[in-house]
Amino acid sequence: MVYDRLDSTFMALADPTRRGMLAALARGEQSVGMLAAPYRMTLAGASKHVGVLERAGLVERRKVGRQQLCRLNARRMQEARDWLSQWERFWTDRLDVLEAVLKEDQR
Repeated sequence: MVYDRLDSTFMALADPTRRGMLAALARGEQSVGMLAAPYRMTLAGASKHVGVLERAGLVERRKVGRQQLCRLNARRMQEARDWLSQWERFWTDRLDVLEAVLKEDQR
């Protein structure tokens, strides 16, 4: 189940438009129209991007009157960060070994 969530998170983050929308939402709640504006896309196009983010659990959407307001839900980002951190440790350990070998060669 966690891997399904990770798959949808990374798939959502793979698109630069969606990453831009998330960056905008990090500054606060915005309407779908506001999210669409920098990309000169239709509301329908922006809504599709928001839908991908919403299904990934990265965005929550609510309707207020005729507007759809979106806000960031960063919990899923934390799951992705936690998963990535295991690879950070892996590469740090490998680089430490490489550094030790290079120091030994210099002696």
